Amino acid sequence: MNDSHRDLDRLRELLLVREAQQGQAEAFRTLVDAYERRLLYFIRRILGEEDRSLDVLQDVWLTVIKRLSSLQSAEAFRVWLYRIARDKAVDVVRGRQREREVLADIAESLPDEPADQIEPGFTTENFELIHHALGHLSAAHREVLTLRFLEDMSLEEVSQVINCPIGTVKSRLHHAQRLLRDKIEELNHD
Repeated sequence: MNDSHRDLDRLRELLLVREAQQGQAEAFRTLVDAYERRLLYFIRRILGEEDRSLDVLQDVWLTVIKRLSSLQSAEAFRVWLYRIARDKAVDVVRGRQREREVLADIAESLPDEPADQIEPGFTTENFELIHHALGHLSAAHREVLTLRFLEDMSLEEVSQVINCPIGTVKSRLHHAQRLLRDKIEELNHD
């Protein structure tokens, strides 16, 4: 997508957010339509299970309805929305003891130093293979890959959504990309 299309899309979204904040139901429905599938995919990447993902998604939209009028900047909608989705999904993960221990181990093992370089995104020639490989990564790694490459968020936006320094985001992306490539290679050889 070129910059002029991206700018036009952002402007449309800004107008929709402002209209939804003023109580226009059709604008809110348009926002839901625009984000629902992408949010569900993001939530599924964090939870690693489908059945609770729909519940979390519903909870996200209920929270958005309640809090939308208090959103100070319509420009911040996308990051704010994904932050709510992340928080709701992480709450579910934290409720499960086994995954809580895994996430703690991952958090301790990741360095806070920035990676030397963030590699370019993966091609989607074999989306199913990538999707399957993502399912084998940790929640922290799935999360940064999904936000950065599937949602096309900047490093700063990813940092805001997951509430950690940009250096940590870069490090997680570096490790996640390496792990994803290794898993894809492994799946290709099976």
